[in-house]
Amino acid sequence: DNMMAKLEPLAKAVDAMPTAALRGDIAVALTAGQFLPNFAKTNPLENLKLTKPFSAVLDGANVKDKFARNWLDLLCFCLSGMPADGTITAEMAMMMGEFYEPTAIMDCPKGGAKSIVDALVRGIEKRGGKIFLNQPVDKVNIMDGRAQGITLRKNGKSVNAKKAVVSNLSVWDLFKSGIVDNAAFPQDFVRERKETPVGKSFMHLHLGFKATQEELEKLEAHYMFMDDWGRGIEAEDNAVLVSIPSVHDDSLAPEGEAVLHAYTPATEDYEKWSNLDRASKEYKALKEERSQYLWQVLEKIIPDIRSRATHIQVGTPLTHQRFLRRYKGSYGPAIKAGEGSFPFPGTPVKGLLLTGDSCFPGIGVPAVAGSGLLTANSISFDSIKPQLKVLESLKQRINKK
Repeated sequence: DNMMAKLEPLAKAVDAMPTAALRGDIAVALTAGQFLPNFAKTNPLENLKLTKPFSAVLDGANVKDKFARNWLDLLCFCLSGMPADGTITAEMAMMMGEFYEPTAIMDCPKGGAKSIVDALVRGIEKRGGKIFLNQPVDKVNIMDGRAQGITLRKNGKSVNAKKAVVSNLSVWDLFKSGIVDNAAFPQDFVRERKETPVGKSFMHLHLGFKATQEELEKLEAHYMFMDDWGRGIEAEDNAVLVSIPSVHDDSLAPEGEAVLHAYTPATEDYEKWSNLDRASKEYKALKEERSQYLWQVLEKIIPDIRSRATHIQVGTPLTHQRFLRRYKGSYGPAIKAGEGSFPFPGTPVKGLLLTGDSCFPGIGVPAVAGSGLLTANSISFDSIKPQLKVLESLKQRINKK
């Protein structure tokens, strides 16, 4: 209770400035300025804690219970890839206020993760945007200090940018892949970005398995498993998260079947995979070996899960690297709160903006969604009018609550 009381004013401070009001140019005075009066209701000294590690808030709230500290470390790690001493308080203040509301539930998107992608596609196309699949970019064309467009890898075709080029590549994939000419940036800028600490990767187990509706009703949709708190949340083969969306959504699998996803939360070291060929026997053997811990955890929930499984897919750091185009299959930058900060979307090259989990606010879906908003707002001054329209709509919704 003391911890939640300490978080309450911090959560209000986070709510005082909507992410949608931010942008990376001087127009922020117009879009964000209208929300500054909200801070008059908050404590300036308390607000300073928002940029500190979340562990400092726990210390200030005198949270000494070992399980409580371990549990909050795990929540931080699942959200940001860092324990409480590396997770920024602002992120946790926002999450904890919602996570522990009396009516809060852990939900699943109806129709699976694909439904989220479909919604994003509809939004882009509805507003005149176009999406090109299987069209990897070979390079960003930079001339006279400005991003002019991109060149596609398959046919060498150039696509010119009217206003800007936006990259959601990780910081390492951008500056270590040759997709941009590093000579177009100040040397210190490139060196600093390349030296960004790299977070670890994942092991995944995706299953289709036999289950009746009656059996599914006895299961939870989400499980968080910790083997040994003493080893720490960052230890390999110690923590597993499990989602069984079929508990809530029978459209995800045929009748009599269900789906689940079990994974280790960014605790898998890339190095043991780095020299393997995905088509090799050695890779297949390591996949089998490294997935056993996930199977063992699932057996604690569904004892006969191996015999029930009808479809099995194992994901590794190389899977992340291949399908998500992620450097070393990383979850994202391991930037510790209090020691470093995530950069805003602008770059020294005009017309080149960055977005995603290598940018402010950081790692995790909520943070990356915020990054997308911030970057979109920052593309040009043409976005000011529609941004103000969105903010007015947000204020009307808030006033109705």
